[in-house]
Amino acid sequence: MKVLIKLISIGASLAAGTLARKGLEAAWRKGTGNEPPKEATNLDNPLPGVLVFALVTAVTAAAIQVLTQRATKKAMLKLQHDPDPKVAKARV
Repeated sequence: MKVLIKLISIGASLAAGTLARKGLEAAWRKGTGNEPPKEATNLDNPLPGVLVFALVTAVTAAAIQVLTQRATKKAMLKLQHDPDPKVAKARV
């Protein structure tokens, strides 16, 4: 069962990452009127814009990773049917 939950977690993380990327790109287009800078080495893209887009993308990716890991941990604890999370944590 743990393997199944981890596979679901990976799938959820990939799906959330894809949706977040599409959302960030749409927000960038709407906010700046330009295409998002996908190639950092493209000198046509101004450096501040590339850095801001990279920073926002990295923060979003980190948040998605933390949220999916926490959701996976909660699901694993719930499957153990243990009312005390400290006891369940010791078993994991």
